[in-house]
Amino acid sequence: MSIIPPPEWAPHKAMWIGFPSHPDLWEDDLAPAQAEVAAMAKALWAEGEGEEIWLVAATEEAAATARDMAPFAKVVVEPFGDVWLRDTGPVLRSDGRAQGFGFNGWGGKYELEGDDSIGERLAAAAGLPYDKADWILEGGAIDGDGTGTFITTEQCLLNPNRNPGLSREDIEARLKRDLGATRIVWLGDGLANDHTDGHVDNLARFVAPGRVAIPEPAGPDDVNADIYGDAAMRLLDAELEVVAIPSLGTQAADGEIIPASYMNFLIGNAAVIVPIYGAESDLAAIEAIGGLFPDKRIHGLRADHVLTGGGSFHCISQQVPQ
Repeated sequence: MSIIPPPEWAPHKAMWIGFPSHPDLWEDDLAPAQAEVAAMAKALWAEGEGEEIWLVAATEEAAATARDMAPFAKVVVEPFGDVWLRDTGPVLRSDGRAQGFGFNGWGGKYELEGDDSIGERLAAAAGLPYDKADWILEGGAIDGDGTGTFITTEQCLLNPNRNPGLSREDIEARLKRDLGATRIVWLGDGLANDHTDGHVDNLARFVAPGRVAIPEPAGPDDVNADIYGDAAMRLLDAELEVVAIPSLGTQAADGEIIPASYMNFLIGNAAVIVPIYGAESDLAAIEAIGGLFPDKRIHGLRADHVLTGGGSFHCISQQVPQ
């Protein structure tokens, strides 16, 4: 039996979604971030036409808020450090097993209690058999199309802060062993100032077998223009189809570049959720991504407050295939 994870557009039984839980991490953004997550979960649920929603709260207090905001959801209480379940949760394979990996706080930058074990605990709570690999990998660092082809970035997977003793060939061998990869397409860098060291789910996403969506520069002053161009070239060299999506252009907060991206969209059974930020390019991005999924409802939902934590809708979620 194949162990390749089903692509994100394959049918889901449920979606785990991390619910912002810690006031000391989120400060004034806690309540508005919780509201953004609840709105995303509701759109994904689609009045029962989508998948089951499993909101994961770290504390009983946060769980009570989650139940109030999202009465349609199942609320799971499991301690974690932060909400980025795409990275800390297990990857579900086509053989029904939950594949876990080592986690070291994105290269030692944000090591919080519970994040290195939340994947195994979520799998156990869902009754899923669990395997643990012997190397560091975050789920947002890879994207697959269900055929065995994966995309990733050199900036992340070859970063010495993850697996300093492993070569490119070693990483490829582990992706083949643990996730059934048959081909790995290496992109270069991820978005500027991305604290994940260039996760691919903020840069390039499979939208169909062999078809990848990537941002196009907003103009010559777009800080990520060269990154987008290099990614497109590498994808085309790999004989993958490339679809251009509008980008936000250079975004900054408090004088620092922030990695805001429409590419952190989330594909559900009935809906696709696109993070938006009140920019002029929001509508064009929604329309472009919507055109890739004509059989699904497209929702552009504000993610400003979730972004203050370092990610967006795709980063806080992990699908459980049907």
